[in-house]
Amino acid sequence: MAAGSLRRSIASRLSKVLDLPPENLIKSISAVPVSKKRHVADFQLSIASVIENSSSDCLAQDLHLQAQQLAERLKCDSVVSAISAGPGTVNFTINRELLAKTVLQQVWKDGSEYGVKSELFSTVPRQKAVIEFSSPNIAKKFHVGHLRSTIVGNFIANLKVALGHEVVRINYLGDWGMQFGLLGVGFQSFGNKEKLKSSPLQHLSEVYVKINKAAEDENTKKLAKDFFRKLEEHDEQTLSIWKQLRDLSIEEYIRIYKRLGVHFDEYSGESFYQEKAQEVLKMLEDKGLLQKTIKGTGIVDLSEKKDLSTVSTVMRSDGTSLYITRDLAAAIDRMNKHSWDTMIYVTDKSQSNHFQHLFQILKLMGYDWAERCQHVSFGLVQATKEIQDPVETAEKVGLAALIIQDFRGLLSSDYQFSWDRALQSRGDTGVFLQYTHARLHSLEQMHGNAELTDVNVACLQEPDAISILQHLLRYDEVLYRSSQDLQPKHIVSYLLTLSHLAAMAHKTLPVKGSAPDVAQARLCLFHAARSVLANGMKLLGITPVTQM
Repeated sequence: MAAGSLRRSIASRLSKVLDLPPENLIKSISAVPVSKKRHVADFQLSIASVIENSSSDCLAQDLHLQAQQLAERLKCDSVVSAISAGPGTVNFTINRELLAKTVLQQVWKDGSEYGVKSELFSTVPRQKAVIEFSSPNIAKKFHVGHLRSTIVGNFIANLKVALGHEVVRINYLGDWGMQFGLLGVGFQSFGNKEKLKSSPLQHLSEVYVKINKAAEDENTKKLAKDFFRKLEEHDEQTLSIWKQLRDLSIEEYIRIYKRLGVHFDEYSGESFYQEKAQEVLKMLEDKGLLQKTIKGTGIVDLSEKKDLSTVSTVMRSDGTSLYITRDLAAAIDRMNKHSWDTMIYVTDKSQSNHFQHLFQILKLMGYDWAERCQHVSFGLVQATKEIQDPVETAEKVGLAALIIQDFRGLLSSDYQFSWDRALQSRGDTGVFLQYTHARLHSLEQMHGNAELTDVNVACLQEPDAISILQHLLRYDEVLYRSSQDLQPKHIVSYLLTLSHLAAMAHKTLPVKGSAPDVAQARLCLFHAARSVLANGMKLLGITPVTQM
């Protein structure tokens, strides 16, 4: 890793002076973010992170003084050409030719694994992760919320795979429950087999709206309850209607996911767990956790004082299971089947309470692995205009536009989606990333592919070239941050900066008309920038285009 060998070199120099093992210092040495306004050093050491007993009351001026004292004790050499003290930091500038050579060679050698092979990840154990995402309800149209769960879950899965973890992608469909009683009755009343075959999701959605209006009538409610009860009792005719609705919906979903560039290892659903949910109720009862209310519903007491101040309802009065009961069964089943190290659920934040309850009940049942379950929640998307077909529109203008607008902020924030903003080709948009990638690609096509063997790095000393090299140094740290908090925004902001730096250099560092060794060196620099841009885009779930 480019940053790695340089970081190690600085760490070993510091270790002699500070009398600390180099591996303790590596994470305290970080690449300095590029600044438009001024020349910056390449790496900095944070003094606070290496000083014994550095408490928060350690005064800023003390840290500054310590930084100055440490800087004075260090000597420049063939790797480090300048050392200076900043506010609480010691800054290191790498020999310029060595910087260019190290970064370009590393990007070239590691290719799609650039950044991932960094020693920042050397202590991170390789794990097996189960990720449940997308999970739409059959009978409801694929809306913006499902789209958000799909692209966020896909990003987390891509990132984990890139970092060498084993990932199982699960789509847990809402294909059971009382709404199916309604839908079944609705389909018997308003269904049309032709429409169902040609566009199942659209048709079922229309049927669902109609039957919901009718459901204010007590008789319709009773019919829906009977339909669902028959489903739970495995009545053949009812099951065959349900199976037809489910199978056709899944076929359409698979087409949608294909267009989004997303795949799943497993299509599961609540229906798989209706029987196992009964086993869960039996287990809760055996462990003395299931209590009955006066109305006959089954609850689990989650309050600390056991005073029923917080309860979770796990059973209807007629003994049938609920959504949370099926989720409990699914979690236990996945552990038995996959022996995972971590399980991540990706849904909107309105379900935070549900997952807190789910994890608490699992813990009460004696499953310690509940602590390794995680809910990655995201805010709600308010669409400025109702998007008729979010998938088709996304495809036309590039999924990139949609993904970048979605991933720019914290996942937990709500935001207002605007196509006008998403589609600008200038500014911080997905279209701009695609445009930059296509432009750099055509530069390589036009001038022949760069060859690294005969690059004269002395030709890459202009400020705009140095800025790109410095920025490429930081890629592994950005990946590390995203792997820690599962937020895509770090990668998004990194790629946008990379694109702005490349656009600037494209203007100031022409390949055409330059002396051969200058042209060759610049071509190598642009190739490295495009390679890292493409890697990052793929992690986010964006397929880079080569022409626009």
